[in-house]
Order: sequence, then structure tokens, then C-alpha cells
Amino acid sequence: MKLHASAAPKRLEAVFKQTGSRLTDALKDAVFPLRCLQCGSIFHPGPADRNFPKDKIADGWLGTCDLSDIFRILMRPYLCSTCINGFIPADSPLCRQCGLIFASRKGEDRLCEACIRSPKYFRVARAGGVYDQAMMAVIHALKYKGKVQLAYPLSMLLLCVLISRWRSGTIDLVVPVPLFPKRFRRRGFNQAYMVVRPWRALLAGLNGPASGMTIHVNGLKRIRPTRAQTGLGRQARLSNVSGAFEISSPEQIKGKQVLIVDDVYTTGATVNECARVLLKGGAAAVDVLTVARAM
Repeated sequence: MKLHASAAPKRLEAVFKQTGSRLTDALKDAVFPLRCLQCGSIFHPGPADRNFPKDKIADGWLGTCDLSDIFRILMRPYLCSTCINGFIPADSPLCRQCGLIFASRKGEDRLCEACIRSPKYFRVARAGGVYDQAMMAVIHALKYKGKVQLAYPLSMLLLCVLISRWRSGTIDLVVPVPLFPKRFRRRGFNQAYMVVRPWRALLAGLNGPASGMTIHVNGLKRIRPTRAQTGLGRQARLSNVSGAFEISSPEQIKGKQVLIVDDVYTTGATVNECARVLLKGGAAAVDVLTVARAM
């Protein structure tokens, strides 16, 4: 009898907490309804969809998770059910070097014409998804609307790509593409660093390619301002970033296998210039990982 009497208040307390949590979520939805980042419609993802299951952040789970599935899990608080299905993963068949997603969904990975004619300085480039629809809306919301809360889900998406695409021991150092100081002050943050910052707390607990990596936020610096690459042709993009970067700490780069991280790979002019500078400064090899890849 005493056991039942002592357990009753605990069960009642649990019921109150659960009910209170549901009421709080309902009140938030009523007062601050969620709007889809892409289409702007109001939607209700439900309380179970609001948080990424952090207890499952392990390379065994992320490395086997389908990119479309993980995108849906991560983006349920930000995109409606219709728009979230507009995500296109950067899956094979693609270019073995630059990661270009081939329009034909048949065949094996192979070199694209651009990489055959003009090989890149980096070994390989891979991305989370195609820069279109849902992915474009999310990246624009982060960069231009200051929705920095999107950095964490994008970080987890990138970590999934890293674990599934790279072998253990092939990456020593992670270097985000830097902004010019004036642009950094105007925006208030560097989106390339924002999407790798959560890794700092995770790397110690992960195995595989993420094991032993360090993040060098100031590994590169922009030494002159550049125009936004959007709207520029290929040659203009190359000229725009030529000579725009330098290594800040050569002793930390020398002999390292470096992973460059950026938000979008369009023509690859920016990351290829970064790779050239890093190799010239003594890096053993350079790879590239971006949130999205333009077709």
C-alpha cells in the first residue's frame, strides 16, 4: 500500500508535466505559428518534430542514414511537408572529383568534362544536396535573413556526408572559407564556420573520418574584398577570387590533409583557389565539403 501511495504523486506529477508541455507547445503554435521558409505557408510540425534526436548523433547512425531522410528529420521545424520533399540529395552518379550531379540518373561516378579539361587542385568535392528549392531557401534564410538556428541542422547534414563519403584517416584539419572582414562585420557571422562549429563538441565522441580532426577557423583569410559570385560567369568568378586568400598560420597547415567547408559550390572557383593556396603553403592534400551543389 505504501508503494502505491508514494508512486501515485510521481505518476500524477509526470502527467502534469506532460500536459503542461503539450499546452506550452500548443500556445507557441497559436501565438507564434511556424511559417515555411520556402513557400511562407503556416504549418504545424507537432511537438515530436521540433528537435533533432541528439542521442543518435553517432557515426554508426549518421553514416547509414539516407540524406533525404535526415534532411526531413532536421528540417521539419522549418519547412512544410510539401516543400521539404523538394530536397534533392547530392547522390551518385556524380563527378568523381568536383561532385557535379549528372542530369542522367543512370551510370557510375565518372569525371565530368570540366574536370577532364581542367583538373582541380582539390582531390574531391562533395555536398549535402542540390542547390535548388528547399536547400536554396534554407541557405538564403541563414545567410541573408540571419536565421542562425539553421546552422545546427545543416551542420548535422554535413557531418552525415563527411562520415559516409570519407574514409578514416583522410582528414586532419577542417578550414571554413573565410569572409572579408568588412563583409563579416556587416553580416555578423561567417556561415561556413557556423555550419562546422557544432562539430567541436562532437568530434571527441565520434570515430571514423571525424576522429582526430581539428577545426582551424582562421586557417585562411581573405586579404582583399571580392564581389559576390552570384551572377558572375565562370571567367569572372575565377578573376574575382584570384589572389584573394592567404594562409594565416603556415605551420598549422604544413603536411595536413585539409577539408575546406563552404555553403555552396557553384563553379568551384572559390574553393579551388583556397585549395591552390593551401597546397602552395604546404598542405598534403585538400578536399571540399559544401552544404549544397549547384547543378
